[in-house]
Amino acid sequence: MSHLQLRAADGHTFSAYLARAATDAPVRGGVVIVQEIFGVTGHIERVAEQYAARGYLAIAPALFDRQKRGVNLPYDESGMQAGRGYARQADTAGLMADLNAAVDAVAHAGAVGMIGYCWGGRVVYMAGSRTNIAAGVVYYGAGIPDVLEPVPRAPVQFHFGRHDAHIPPEDIDRIRAAFPQGEYHLYDAGHGFNCTDRASYDGAAAHLALERTLAFLARYLG
Repeated sequence: MSHLQLRAADGHTFSAYLARAATDAPVRGGVVIVQEIFGVTGHIERVAEQYAARGYLAIAPALFDRQKRGVNLPYDESGMQAGRGYARQADTAGLMADLNAAVDAVAHAGAVGMIGYCWGGRVVYMAGSRTNIAAGVVYYGAGIPDVLEPVPRAPVQFHFGRHDAHIPPEDIDRIRAAFPQGEYHLYDAGHGFNCTDRASYDGAAAHLALERTLAFLARYLG
């Protein structure tokens, strides 16, 4: 596991957390882990390590470095407010330039997928039509109805909580209507159910979502 500096096509440099499998087994592909509004937290780094342990070369780019370097916010109201501010400042061109650099950094491992959480889920949906990822996975992606077009070219799997106060059922219906070819899964859980550092963490939902994600990645990455 290591931190490195990447350079986007527009010259912007930013940090990223890289996680490799500890074994000598063949790498199955690359995975870009897209952060929540809280930045590249310890949780996001552990998610990258989780996928590295499954044989993927995983990288988590610091997508708020254009606004402020080293963002790592607490999972509380103050962190949420600060993170929303950074997210509002992030523009699509900059995000995609950074994501493309992250994809390039792990592309030597094979096909590259992208997995995003909350705000990162929205970003993955957008990246599905703006990058060359082989597959995308969206965990409780908030705000996707605001960016429905263009729809992803890549196959995308979605994970939503039925009790998510941030994503009402009608939002999920709108995404399904715009992108019916997506793979959709609903859980008896709330927002952030995959994050072990949040009160809303739901172990059963997180475990099942991980199994489904790994099967999806195996189908499109290897």
